[in-house]
Formats: sequence, C-alpha cells, structure tokens
Amino acid sequence: MTLALRFDRKLVRPLAARFDAAGDAVVERDVAPRARANGYLTKSDFLALCAWKSPRSRPRCEANDEEFVREATAAAFSTPSERLRVGALTLLDGVNYPTASAILHFCHADPYPVLDVRALWSLGVEAPVAYTFEFWREYVTACRALALRCRVPMRALDRALWQYSQENQ
Repeated sequence: MTLALRFDRKLVRPLAARFDAAGDAVVERDVAPRARANGYLTKSDFLALCAWKSPRSRPRCEANDEEFVREATAAAFSTPSERLRVGALTLLDGVNYPTASAILHFCHADPYPVLDVRALWSLGVEAPVAYTFEFWREYVTACRALALRCRVPMRALDRALWQYSQENQ
C-alpha cells in the first residue's frame, strides 16, 4: 500500500488552521498532560479520550475496570516496542487501532497520527482497510515522515488530513 497526500503539502498549515479544534481542548489541556505526568491513563481520562475518538464506543469502554486501564496504558506508554504499544491498548474493551491511535497521539512522547477514515482518504486510501499491525506501522511511518517533510507537529498534520477530507470528500 502506498500512502500519498491528495493535496500539495504546502496546504498542510492552512488546512490545519481551518480545523475546528474546540473539541480537542479538554483532551489537550487536561487529559494528555495528566497521562504523560502519571505514565498511564485513569479510567475517567481513558473514557474522555475514547469519547473524543468515538462516542459510540463508550459502553464498551466503560466495561474496563480502573486497574486494567492503568496497567494497559502504563505498558503502552513505557515499552519501546511499537507492537506492544498498540497491542496493549487493543486489549482494552472498546479499543481497536483507531482509538488506540488517538490515545498514543495525545499521551505518548513519540509522535503518532490518529487513524481515521478521513485521514486515510486524504492519503489516498479509498476503501476501508483491515487494521493490522503491519498496516498500522506503515501508516505511522508515512505520517511521521510527512510531518517532518512539512515541518509541522503531528497534531497539525492530523488536523490537516481530517480537514482536507471534510472539505473535499
């Protein structure tokens, strides 16, 4: 699979600037800094992140107990293994690659893109794909390289990809 921008990379900053970031405030201001400081997510912060990514998953996410949320997220945030990072998160009820990507995006020190059908479309992926670790690794690698080429933080790239799809799909 080849991931390639559907638009000129010079548009990344203007697109990101048009993104309505109001819904990101609680996650960026409260949840993410607390998770980074603690080295794990509390259940309430986990639920806030899950709701940010996919409100429909809330009942499944609520089924996780506090201790398991802490243990799974602590493992994901502390391991050097990419496979274990995302894999530990997908052990949580209600969490698949898209939600795991949102958790890593906001809470991990390394840059991670949010896996989303809009972002994928902006990178040339027409149809839904089966999410596997190999696909995930390719997506992360491509987005990290793109963010570096565009000289933008991963959050700006993520917003630009989503916004381009919103405006053109």
